[in-house]
Amino acid sequence: MNELFPRKQIMGFVFSLVLTSVALVVYFLDLTFAVGIAILIVTAFIQAALQLVVFMHAGETEDKAAIYTNVYFMLGIALITIFGTLLIFLWDM
Repeated sequence: MNELFPRKQIMGFVFSLVLTSVALVVYFLDLTFAVGIAILIVTAFIQAALQLVVFMHAGETEDKAAIYTNVYFMLGIALITIFGTLLIFLWDM
């Protein structure tokens, strides 16, 4: 019966709720902008990784190397886009 109980999904759901409550606490506390954004960014990346691994079953397929390679490529493109936009608009380069 233990193998039929979705323990991994329930723990992932509980951890998602904890991360969401951390984001709410950041909203309600009087934190500086830099500290609040840093906490929110870290919790957002943890939440995205949790969703990918636990609920989208990224590590349970035969081609998990291809899936993780695509995720790393997507993160690289996103970072290039974000920092390129900052470079052009904010830093005037």
